[in-house]
Amino acid sequence: QVQLAESGGGLVQAGGSLRLSCAASGLPFSRYAMGWFRQAPGKEREFVACISWSGANIYYADPVKGRFTISRDNAENTVYLQMNSLKPEDTAVYYCAANRIVPSRVPGDYDYWGQGTQITVSS
Repeated sequence: QVQLAESGGGLVQAGGSLRLSCAASGLPFSRYAMGWFRQAPGKEREFVACISWSGANIYYADPVKGRFTISRDNAENTVYLQMNSLKPEDTAVYYCAANRIVPSRVPGDYDYWGQGTQITVSS
């Protein structure tokens, strides 16, 4: 059974930092591209960042470029999202997802999803 478990969410002031982790089990993690998405209340789920299985290819959504960094540790079956200079508009539930083919910005391309972790940025 595949499980993706996000952790590291919480409440932070604007300008602060958080680091999300997503621990994967039940799948050959090093063969999967991984992505982070987020969903704010009343909005659709949106792409944040993704990383190829090797880490060689990384993509970011424009709103987070220069502030967020995605990385992975295949030995630990974990993908990370370092979030700096957080803004109130970053408030959302953040999800990690696994894609067997290629890193993608499209939620429908992902095979497995975590339950999400809440990030709240206060102004």
